[in-house]
Amino acid sequence: MGNKQSPKVLVVDDDPDILELLKYNLKKEGYEVEIADNGIKAVNLAKKFIPDLILLDIMMPQQDGVETCRQIREAPELADAHITFLTARAEEYSEVAAFEAGADDYITKPIKPRALMSRISALFRKETKSKSKPQVVAGDLTIDRSSYTVTVKDQQFTLPKKEFELLYFLAQNPNKVFGRDELLQNIWGTDVYVLARTVDVHIRKVREKIGDGYISTVKGVGYKFELN
Repeated sequence: MGNKQSPKVLVVDDDPDILELLKYNLKKEGYEVEIADNGIKAVNLAKKFIPDLILLDIMMPQQDGVETCRQIREAPELADAHITFLTARAEEYSEVAAFEAGADDYITKPIKPRALMSRISALFRKETKSKSKPQVVAGDLTIDRSSYTVTVKDQQFTLPKKEFELLYFLAQNPNKVFGRDELLQNIWGTDVYVLARTVDVHIRKVREKIGDGYISTVKGVGYKFELN
């Protein structure tokens, strides 16, 4: 991967050994890497570095990872950044809080460097492949894959990647009902373990932004994108 425009990765952790381990392995794979040892530094550095991927711990001094994630998601210049939590916190409430804050992925420690590098490589391959897909237009709603923007009645905004992917996938398959497991498999992939409740969190956040009229709940089954 060492050719032009290598993807940028920001690693955020208060453990210097983990920072060095990840920095070494990422640079070895050809990524451009910056590191930060707390959340406040991470937000400031991210706004200058504009990373494609942020690897983020939860338990850190001064500002935890969840609040850091929330602040990053509020920065327009970081709308395209993919945020993956790398944390020792395996409790369900921590995972839900991370996704509520705008995380795209959640991986529990201990870290296996080779498996993590493979996962990151797959993520960037998927990102590159998906950028050529066209817009989806449904009534007053336009979903533009090239810019990750959504326009509703002439109001344009960006969504975090997983929220965008979820909306885009449903809109590409209008009036078809998808269960939570199907959505997890299609949006998060088979190699990522996330709770089924994660889908509900993302659907709710999408509805808050585009309105309730586009995605309906089919009780006991799942969700569908309404196109009349």
